[in-house]
Amino acid sequence: MEMVIALLILVFTMIIGIPIPFVFLATVIYLIFSLGYDPSFLIPYGFSKLNNMVLLAIPLFVMAGSIMSTGGIAKRIVEFAELFIGRIKGGMGLVTIIACAFFGAMSGSAAAALTSIGKIMLPRMEQSGYSKGFATSLISSASVLGLLIPPSALIILYAWIGNQSVLASFLATVVPGIILMIFLSIINTIYMKKRHIEKVENSEEILLSRGKKFQKRTIAASPGLLMPFIVLGSIYGGIMTPTEAAAVSVIYAIPVGIWFYRELNLKGLSEALVEAATTTGVLMVMLYAIMILSRIIIMENVPNTLMELLLKITDNPLLLMLIINLFLIIIGMLMDDVSAVLLSTPLLLPIVVSLGVDPIHFAAIIGVNLGLGLLTPPTAPLLYLGGRLSKAQIKDLLGPTMVMILFAWIPTLLITTYIPEVALFLPELLLGK
Repeated sequence: MEMVIALLILVFTMIIGIPIPFVFLATVIYLIFSLGYDPSFLIPYGFSKLNNMVLLAIPLFVMAGSIMSTGGIAKRIVEFAELFIGRIKGGMGLVTIIACAFFGAMSGSAAAALTSIGKIMLPRMEQSGYSKGFATSLISSASVLGLLIPPSALIILYAWIGNQSVLASFLATVVPGIILMIFLSIINTIYMKKRHIEKVENSEEILLSRGKKFQKRTIAASPGLLMPFIVLGSIYGGIMTPTEAAAVSVIYAIPVGIWFYRELNLKGLSEALVEAATTTGVLMVMLYAIMILSRIIIMENVPNTLMELLLKITDNPLLLMLIINLFLIIIGMLMDDVSAVLLSTPLLLPIVVSLGVDPIHFAAIIGVNLGLGLLTPPTAPLLYLGGRLSKAQIKDLLGPTMVMILFAWIPTLLITTYIPEVALFLPELLLGK
C-alpha cells in the first residue's frame, strides 16, 4: 500500500509543477519513514552508487552539444546536407531528419538538436511550402534521433542503473533510430506530394553550389562531420571510454567553434559551462534519490509483485510486452525522459528479463518508448519547445504529430519490441554481445 501511495505522490507532485529533484526526494523520505527503514543504511548507499565515472559523460555531452549549437557546427551540417538532397521535392524535410541524426551523434541531446537544427530549418521549410504545423511536428520528431543515435545521455543512465554495457546499449538503439528515420522520410515525401508544390527548395542556390561553392561548403562542414567519427570511432574501437570520448568532444568543439568557424565567444562558452553545471547538479540529486528508491523497490519485492499481477491478466509473453509498452508510453506522457528512465528501469528491467527479454534489447525498447513520450501530450516537452521556436499553435501541431506517432513511432516501437534482432544485431556483430 505504501508503494502505491508513493507512486501517487510522485505523479501528483509532478503534475502540480514541483521541481523533479524535490519530487523524488519527497517520495524517498515518505517511503523510508512509512516502511520503517534505517536512514543510516540507505543514505550512504545512495552516495556510494553515485561514485561512477560513467555519469561524468552526461554533463560533458551536454556541454559539447551547447558548444556545437552556438559554435556554428549545426549550421554547416545543414548546409552540407542541402548540397545533396536540398533540390528534390521534400528535400528540406529530409535535410532536417538527416541533420538531426548527425547532431544527435555528436551531442546526445534531443532538446539540443531541436533548438540548434530548428532555428536553422524551420524558416527554410516554411519558405519551401511546408505548413508551420507539419514542419514543427517533423523536426520535433526528428530531434528524438538525438536520443536514439549514440551517444545518448538517456541510454547512459539506463546502462548505469541496469548495470549493463554502455557500448552495447548504445548500439542497440542505432537500428531503431534508422528505422524511425526511414518512416519519417516516407511521411515527409507523401506530405509534399500531396501539397502539389511545383517549386524545388533552394534549387537555384543548390545549382550554384556546384564547383567552388560545393567545395567551400564541404570544407566548412568537415570539422563537424568528423566529430561523430572521432567520438563514436574511439568508443567502439576501444580507444576511449564514453566518458573520455565525451571529454574529447568538448575539447574538440571549443577550438573548432572559436578559431575555425569564429562563432563561439566567451559568452557562449560560459553559457555552455553554466548549462552543464546546472544539469549536473539537478541530475545528481535525482540520481541520488532514485538509487535509494530502487533499493527500496528491490527490498519490497515490487518487481515480482507486479509480475504476478501481470500474469493474472495474461501469461502470453507477447501480450505482456504490449502491456509493458503501454505502461512506458503512459510514463513517458506524464514525465520527462530522464525521470521516466530513472523510475522505469529498476521497476521493469527485472520483469522483462524474467520474460526472456535481453537487457540490451530492452535498452532499445525503453529508448523508443521514452522518445515517443517526449512528443505525446499532455507533457510532450519537445512538441511544446518546437511550437515555441516556430510560434505555431498547439492545435496546428496535434494533427501532424498524431500522423507521425501512428505511422512512424508506433511501427518503429512494434518492430523494435517484437523483432529482437533489430536491437541485438549490432551489439552481437561488433561486441559479441
